[in-house]
Amino acid sequence: MIKNKKTKKFIIEILETLAGATIMAFATAFFLLPNKLSSGGFAGVATILYYFFKIPMGQTILMFNTPLFIFAAYKLGKGFLTKSLIGTLTYSFMLDIFDKFTPLTNDRFLACIYGGIVIGIGTAFILKANASTGGSDLISAIVRKYNPNIRMGYVITIIDTIIVGLNIIAFRQIEIGLYSAIAIYLMGKMIDIVFEGVYFTKLIFIISNKSEEIAQGISEKVSKGTTGLYGKGMYYNEAKTILMCAASRGDVSKVKQVARSIDQHSFIIIVNAREVMGLGFK
Repeated sequence: MIKNKKTKKFIIEILETLAGATIMAFATAFFLLPNKLSSGGFAGVATILYYFFKIPMGQTILMFNTPLFIFAAYKLGKGFLTKSLIGTLTYSFMLDIFDKFTPLTNDRFLACIYGGIVIGIGTAFILKANASTGGSDLISAIVRKYNPNIRMGYVITIIDTIIVGLNIIAFRQIEIGLYSAIAIYLMGKMIDIVFEGVYFTKLIFIISNKSEEIAQGISEKVSKGTTGLYGKGMYYNEAKTILMCAASRGDVSKVKQVARSIDQHSFIIIVNAREVMGLGFK
C-alpha cells in the first residue's frame, strides 16, 4: 500500500516536471529568446551563444547541464536526479521545437512581463515536484549539500545577476538587463503565488474588554469564527483576551465595524496572511 502511494506520488511529480518544463520552454521561445532577454541561469548564456554562434538554445543548455548532473549524481538523491534529468531534457527538447515558430511579440516590455509570469508558473510546477531543469537552481542544490546554512535564493540571485550582466555586456544594451530583471522578479512572484496560493487573507487581532460580545457579534453578523488568546496588558498589568479572526479582504471592514460598534475603544491590528487552510477557507 505504502509502495503504491510512493509510486503514484513519483508519477505525479514526473508529470508535473514534464508540464513545468514545457511551460518554461514555451515562455522562453515565444517571449524571452526572440527579444534577447534572459531568465537567468544557463538560459542566459545559451541566449548569447544562440545569437552570436547560431547554436540552438536547447542544445547549449543540455551541454552545460551534463557535467552538473554527473557531479550531482554523487551528492543528490536518485529521485531528485531522475526528475531533474527528465525536466532538463524536456526543457531543452521543447525549446528547440518551439524556437521554429514565430514569436508572440517583439515588444520587449510585453515579452518581459508575460515571459516572466509564464516561466514562473512553469518553474513553480517543477519546484513543487522537487525537481529541477538544471542551471542555477541545481548549482544551489549542490552547494547546499556542502553547506546547508547557505540560502538557495541567495545563490540563485548571485548566479542570475552575473548571467544578466553577461547579457548586457554581450549585447551592449542596458535595456536588456533592465527588462531581464523585471522578468526574473515576476518569475519569483509567480513562484510564490503558485506555492502559497492566491487566497490572500487578512488576520485580525482585536483587544477589548468586551471580547466575548465582539466574538459573538462577528459570528452572528459576519459568519466568522474567532479564537481567544490569553494575554496581559502590561501598562495596567491586567489580563486580556485577544481575539484572532481570519477573514477575506471583503469581510475585514465588516469585522472592524462589529468590533467598533460594540467597543469604540477596541484596539485592532490587521496583518496579511498569505494562505489560510481549514473550515470556511481552502
